Amino acid sequence: MSYTILLVEDNPHIMEINHEALEMNDYRVLEARDGGECMARLKEHDVDLIVLDVMLPDSDGLTLCQEIKTRYDVPILFLSALGENEQIIAGLRAGGDDYLPKPYDIKVLLARVEARLRAARHKKRFLSYAGLRLDTSLLIAYYGETDLLLNQKEYLLLLTFLNNPNRPIEKENLYAAVWGGSAGDNMNALHTAVSRLNKKLEPAGFRVNFRRGEGYVMEQI
Repeated sequence: MSYTILLVEDNPHIMEINHEALEMNDYRVLEARDGGECMARLKEHDVDLIVLDVMLPDSDGLTLCQEIKTRYDVPILFLSALGENEQIIAGLRAGGDDYLPKPYDIKVLLARVEARLRAARHKKRFLSYAGLRLDTSLLIAYYGETDLLLNQKEYLLLLTFLNNPNRPIEKENLYAAVWGGSAGDNMNALHTAVSRLNKKLEPAGFRVNFRRGEGYVMEQI
């Protein structure tokens, strides 16, 4: 399995070294040089781990970490020249999953990345987003502690949206993800399932909307 790592780092030299080391270990690597680019990459790609510099040109890494964690279920490994105990504790309390002070041995970074991904694999039974929580083993969806009582197709729809947060999904791709194969001229099943899902999501503050020319997207209301 190939994992995607997002490097958020404004130092070109460190970015180059880390990028090359990760690629040599068969990871797919994305780059962002500040907080704005980081959020843009997360909207465009599914990411398995973020390696995040604490000090960025346009934002504080701790604040950025908190913002990421409210939208995405992705582990974050901090890199920082600020290596005092108080700073490490602040990073972990901000939502970071690990903290590696600079300078560091590249082999240590690779070991930390491997460990974070291994831990994340064990957590993947539950998928969370803004109060929604999916149990991918029992196929149950919750808002807080409330079971949304979804049927199988509604659950698969919600799972698809949570795996593509804030990204419109074309009708044909959404149909294929839930029913498999091509819908042809039969989109009634999709429209009906989305309508039923909305009735169960709206009390929790979510709605699936259709954007002409783009597709379906789940949004908070």
